[in-house]
Parts: sequence; structure tokens; C-alpha cells
Amino acid sequence: MFELRIIIASTRPGRKGPIVAEWISAIAKADKNFNTEVFDLQEINLPFMDEPNHPRLKQYTKEHTWKWSGMVGAADAFIFVTPEYNYGFPATLKNAIDFLQHEWAFKPVAFVSYGGIGAGTRCIQMLKQVLTSLQMMPLFEAVNIPFFTKYINSQNKFEATEEQNKVAATVMASLLKWTIAMQSLRPDKAASPASE
Repeated sequence: MFELRIIIASTRPGRKGPIVAEWISAIAKADKNFNTEVFDLQEINLPFMDEPNHPRLKQYTKEHTWKWSGMVGAADAFIFVTPEYNYGFPATLKNAIDFLQHEWAFKPVAFVSYGGIGAGTRCIQMLKQVLTSLQMMPLFEAVNIPFFTKYINSQNKFEATEEQNKVAATVMASLLKWTIAMQSLRPDKAASPASE
């Protein structure tokens, strides 16, 4: 079983990220190939980057960084649930990414984006540039939700369409393939060479 972490990017008051994340996490938890846990950046509450050393050195000086390192390092795959802010993604997500380097490498990441007419697609394009520089594999398949508030009912539950559920299933299938494929690239997972 692989360790999947769903990261809620938005931290602002009145955010809808947790509602969208609840929907995708229910789908992920039904997939027995993954052990799924949700990371909420509002609850994790990382400060603005405060480490004196470059993350590639892994010479962390703060307890919150070591904790975040352990949380990310233990994961095999990710789903980022993010809104689009001004054609980009939230600064809170960029900050959380920038705290670390090795912990992200050679792991696949899928996206559930939401917004207005653009459905968060532009922020995903920006995210892909950042994540590939960390040697992550951003999936081609993604769930992009336009005018997302119309899918949230009076009980604050996300009511997905049949098509959105189908796309989510496709994303999960692709995430599994890439998670399996990337295991051999990770120093912590690669098999030792056979002795001669």
C-alpha cells in the first residue's frame, strides 16, 4: 500500500478547499492501493520560510521544518487541492513546497483545482514548472472545477457531477501507475543491486 497525501493549499478565512478535499479524499480512501491522509496547510501553519540553510542541505534548524520534512518524506504520492489566485497558486503552497527539496523528489503529484471560468487550470500550469524543478512528476490528468461554488450544497458538501467523478477515477488510476513507476528512482525505495 502506498502513502498518499492530499494537501489543502488555501488557508484564508471562508475558504472552500476543505470541502473539495473531503470529496476527493473519500474517492482516494476507497482505493485500497493507497493509505490516504489529508494535510491542511492552515492547520500545519508553517511560518514564512525561516530556515537559514538551503533545503538541499537538509540542515534544518526549526522543529516545524523537521516535522514537515517527516510528513512529506513519508509520502509516496500527492494530490494538491488548490484554488487559483490571479492566474497563480496560493503563496502558502509555494512556501510549503520551498521548505524542502529531497523529500519531494521522484514522487508523482495530481491536482484538483477550482476557480471561476478558468477552473484553476492556469495555476496548475505554474505549479508544474515549480514541481518539475524538484524532480516531481506532475500528472497530465487533473480534476479542474469551474464555477465551483455551484457544486457546494446548503450543507457545505461538494456534490460532484458524474463527469467529475469519472475524471477523479482516471486521476487515481494514473496516480497509481506513476507511483509504482517512480519507486525505482527513489533512493529510499530502490532495490539493492544483486550481489555477484
